[in-house]
Amino acid sequence: MPYKQPTIEKVFYSIGEVADMFQVNTSHIRFWENEFDILKPKKNKKGNRLFTKEDIENIKLIYHLVKERGLTLKGAKQKLKDNKEDTLDKHELVDRLKTIRQMLIDIKDKME
Repeated sequence: MPYKQPTIEKVFYSIGEVADMFQVNTSHIRFWENEFDILKPKKNKKGNRLFTKEDIENIKLIYHLVKERGLTLKGAKQKLKDNKEDTLDKHELVDRLKTIRQMLIDIKDKME
C-alpha cells in the first residue's frame, strides 16, 4: 500500500488569510475583534494577529449573524450572549442544507 501523506492544517492564520476566507477587508476583522468578546486572536511579538480555528469558527458565526441574517452588531452580540449554542447549531444546519442544495444542483446539471 503506497504511503499517503497526511493533510497538514495550519494552527494559526493571519488576518489577511481570515479576511480572504470571508471576502471582507482586514479592517472588518479588526472591528469585529473590538466589538465581540468571543474573538481573542493571539498576537506575536510584532503585534500581528494570529487566528486559531476556534477564532475562525467564531468569525463564521458573526459573519452569518451580521452579513447573512442582517442583524445589527448589537443584535448579534445579544444573540451570542443569550444562546450561542443554539445559534451555532442553526448556522451549522444552514451550512449543511446549502451543501446538500449545491450537490443536488450539480446532479441536476450532470443529468441535463
